Amino acid sequence: MAAKVADVDRLGDGDPMGDHRIVFTPSGLNGTVEHGTTVLEAARRLGADLDTVCGGRGICGRCQVVPANGAFAKWGITVDADSLGPAASIETDYRGNRPLLDRHRLGCAAAIVGDVVVDIPPSSQRHRQVVRKDLDLPPMVIDPSFTLWYVEVAKAELGDESTAARILASAIEQQHGHVPASAPFPVLASLQPAIDRGDGAVTVAIDERDRIVAAWPGFVDAAFGVAVDVGSTTIAGHLCDLTTGEVVASAGRMNPQIKFGEDLMSRVSYVMMNPGGDRELTDTVRGALDELVGELVEQAGASRDKVLEVVVVGNPIMHHIVLGIDPTPLGQAPFTLATNEAVVALAAQLDLALPNARCWVGPCIAGHVGADTAAAILAEGPHRSDTMQLLVDVGTNAEIVLGDRARQFAASSPTGPAFEGAQISSGQRATAGAIEGVRIDPVTLEPRVKVIGADVWSDDPGFAEATRRLDISGICGSGIIDVVAEMFLAGVIDQDGVIRGELASRTDRVIEQGRTFSYVLWGHGDNLITVTQNDIRAIQLAKAALRAGIDLLVEHAGNPQIGEVRLAGAFGAHIDPLHAMVLGLVPDCPLPNVRAVGNSAGTGAVQALLSRTLRAEMEQAVREVVKIETATEPRFQELFVSAMALPHASAPAPNLATLVALPEPMERNDTGGRARRRRRGVAE
Repeated sequence: MAAKVADVDRLGDGDPMGDHRIVFTPSGLNGTVEHGTTVLEAARRLGADLDTVCGGRGICGRCQVVPANGAFAKWGITVDADSLGPAASIETDYRGNRPLLDRHRLGCAAAIVGDVVVDIPPSSQRHRQVVRKDLDLPPMVIDPSFTLWYVEVAKAELGDESTAARILASAIEQQHGHVPASAPFPVLASLQPAIDRGDGAVTVAIDERDRIVAAWPGFVDAAFGVAVDVGSTTIAGHLCDLTTGEVVASAGRMNPQIKFGEDLMSRVSYVMMNPGGDRELTDTVRGALDELVGELVEQAGASRDKVLEVVVVGNPIMHHIVLGIDPTPLGQAPFTLATNEAVVALAAQLDLALPNARCWVGPCIAGHVGADTAAAILAEGPHRSDTMQLLVDVGTNAEIVLGDRARQFAASSPTGPAFEGAQISSGQRATAGAIEGVRIDPVTLEPRVKVIGADVWSDDPGFAEATRRLDISGICGSGIIDVVAEMFLAGVIDQDGVIRGELASRTDRVIEQGRTFSYVLWGHGDNLITVTQNDIRAIQLAKAALRAGIDLLVEHAGNPQIGEVRLAGAFGAHIDPLHAMVLGLVPDCPLPNVRAVGNSAGTGAVQALLSRTLRAEMEQAVREVVKIETATEPRFQELFVSAMALPHASAPAPNLATLVALPEPMERNDTGGRARRRRRGVAE
């Protein structure tokens, strides 16, 4: 007898031995079912979101519900304490994978013997909401691409005219009320061995197209997916439980392609100049991806055969290289993508040792704006914003998105590797001992520093002990941003980025090196960490490229007021928002509205992995983005020149001026030459 959705007007006490009313909370789904129907079966009939893997055998413990008692005026029913009947043996003898919590009942065992209201807690919902603060993952509803079902099949007898695929399909229909469509070729070979090894007990994975995509002997309670952001410098991955949404392991590593060149264009050049170079780059990054997956499953105590999907995002060149597509068209105008659609492939086709997994490679936006930006858009939601949001992923190739729910613009700017320590005389990667924070006294011009691996500043009493085992040998990206901004605020450099050599008479921190000057940040004798004039110029060039790209998007958008600025990426997560504004890296904005948001691309990749709805939103969002190509924009060079100055040659900075004492602009003499300028509060 099928469940009937009840009409509010005919609510009332159920017939003790006939039909009974059941209401599921928090959804409010309700209907009538016959006496003795289990809560799980009622949920199936009415479409309530109640999870199960074992199909009602009391093994998985996923279908736990909490019965409620009393009068419920909203639904016009009164629930007795015994409306679910006594605990069945599979409840009293329960030894399942998940503990049966206090007051909880197993939906597969609890029989409806009266009108009842049951709550489905989040842990029992298949499409549950999860919150992951450690990954900066916003609350989201799990909408997985795969379902696990445990079935028991009868042993085949001689003369049976059936197949392993048909036997499994029939068992799924009988025990779960669902008919799978097919079993694709890659999984066929594993079906009969799974049935045999499990002695007829099998867990299958069904994808969103109702296909059997994996089979394991016995009861399997969890399947996994991997979300990966393939950056030009680093590769970051997260292993997620597809049934709960939990991020169970995270890991990262350097992209080994760095040996072919620090930046993307140098890798494209390598392919152009070396026959077979594209294959070399592809093999290198795929090998790193496979090693990363192995590290993740080992970290979680899982196995590779339980991984069902890998979501990959990355910039267009990484996207093409991972897929084995020649990246050279992206190295020259008109920067043509092979495709801007999402690509689906078997994991084995990308040389990943994952026998049951497929790969979903996210859609690119334009020739230099990739799937990593698409993932960042999904995570940060400029297309959902009521105010104009500026999203900047600061890296060797900066991606920029400006938009609100009405319109979105995107571009990239070739900032180069300076922000990550390359091309800087004392630059290094963000490892233990690297200087990551700098403050300079504007009067004495003395610095204090903070290094990775120690939680104290250099002028704190415990600094020597905290850094005793560390080799303070260079400056990482966030430290470079800090030191240049602090040098400007302290008057060590002027608005044109020139180190003021006349200060050498005031402090031994400013030293002459050939025809230019440098600032001594750390060290003694011959072991000095300095910031040179060339270092300052490298940062200016990088920040000017980024800021010019931002200003170009602002112009295309009609010069709107920017409501908020979000700094994304592994590097962007460590930038001091104030110092970013001091450098003019981002436009002037109220400081509370400028914030670092971490690896948004990785967050978006996890969201796309765990939710089909969000995956579709990403694909739709990128179709609406207006692409701006900085390389062909005539205004870019003019905007670039203006952005070389600190913080900017012409853009006002009223918000920044309320936070710090900005140095006075350089005065000019009558002949147009540069004269010494005066700073507020500093005698010269």
